Amino acid sequence: MTAQTQMIDRFMQPPSSGDTDLEASFGVRMPFAVGEEIYAQEEAADFIYRLVSGAVRTTHLLTDGRRQIGDFYYPGDVFGLEARATHRFSAEGLGNCQVQVLKRVAPSRQGEDRLRFDRMVAGATSNELERAQAHILLLARMTACEKVASFLLGLADRFKAELTALPMSRQDMADYLGLTIETISRTLGKLQADGVVEFMGCRHFRIRHRTALDQLAVS
Repeated sequence: MTAQTQMIDRFMQPPSSGDTDLEASFGVRMPFAVGEEIYAQEEAADFIYRLVSGAVRTTHLLTDGRRQIGDFYYPGDVFGLEARATHRFSAEGLGNCQVQVLKRVAPSRQGEDRLRFDRMVAGATSNELERAQAHILLLARMTACEKVASFLLGLADRFKAELTALPMSRQDMADYLGLTIETISRTLGKLQADGVVEFMGCRHFRIRHRTALDQLAVS
């Protein structure tokens, strides 16, 4: 059974007594395991998605087998918005995650529910445009160090925690930044050796020298 079929089956069931008003009127929550496909490239874009917990990546597979990462999404983000009838990217969980699945078109959604849904979609569309513009600027950076520094700063500024999680792999970072995994590993190693950042294993880091990282991530 595909994820799309599971979603349709879930929407055919009445909401459970444990559903909040938001879930009952806007959609249902579904769990996804690490690496599990939420929707496929070129699949009908009948649903949009709001991430409740965990992290998600979107990817596009080129005809020659190369992979392009579209973006990474974190709790509260809405993804799967499309200007066309099918998904340009696929989406997979970077770890165990929970996703709120919403119908793009629901005739039963009226009044205040419709206004809340439309406001959410409008806000998410604006955020998606801003993400796309930021990604274009990131890919246009001249050096690998500028790209990696900007990426780490973006994560740290978003979560504002002393220790920032890196839910994605080094290969994910490479595919997102348009670099090789060797370049990513070498650049991260240099940033740590220079005392700019400190890594706790592969999936967590803290900024040790904010000014230096800001200077590396030139705008």
